[in-house]
Amino acid sequence: MITPEIIQSKSLFILLHKIDTELAEIARMQRCPYCGGPLHYATYLRKPRGGPPDLDETFSTRLSLCCGKEGCRRRLLPPSVLFWGRRVYWASVLLVVTALRQGRDRGYTVEKLKALFGVTRPTLLRWMQYFRLIFLQSQAWKRLSGRLMPPVADGDLPCGLLERFIKALGDTQRGLTACLKSLAVGF
Repeated sequence: MITPEIIQSKSLFILLHKIDTELAEIARMQRCPYCGGPLHYATYLRKPRGGPPDLDETFSTRLSLCCGKEGCRRRLLPPSVLFWGRRVYWASVLLVVTALRQGRDRGYTVEKLKALFGVTRPTLLRWMQYFRLIFLQSQAWKRLSGRLMPPVADGDLPCGLLERFIKALGDTQRGLTACLKSLAVGF
């Protein structure tokens, strides 16, 4: 069962940061995909919303890489389970809040979600539209959906996907983490 408390857990963000660090290190060990030069860290600070209020600034750092070869210096963003593209909310918040809104029959109204996470109605509508239209065409979903048996119906996203992982692993935090990781890097 998905509950809002999961994304207020500091331990979740510690785990997600650890996974992001591992993913960045794997990417750093490879060479620049453009020129073959060495990759170095070039992190930058984000100001994500919706998580626990007392999170250390370390968790808000987006791990980024930059080619060390003169003349190239191109940036490379390794996969992330903390951040969902350029969105200002944490990836876990985006996924869980949208799933909770789909479960509005359990009392998760727009007003209640706004009080809990500061997510406005237009933002929530944008997220719902994202999962109905854009996410269905994404490489992450195409990669993942082919491996899920029985398939998760498009209309059940993201709630059905998240519940599938939670049920399979028997734990909300582990299920959410596995779901985010699968979306970031595939199975």
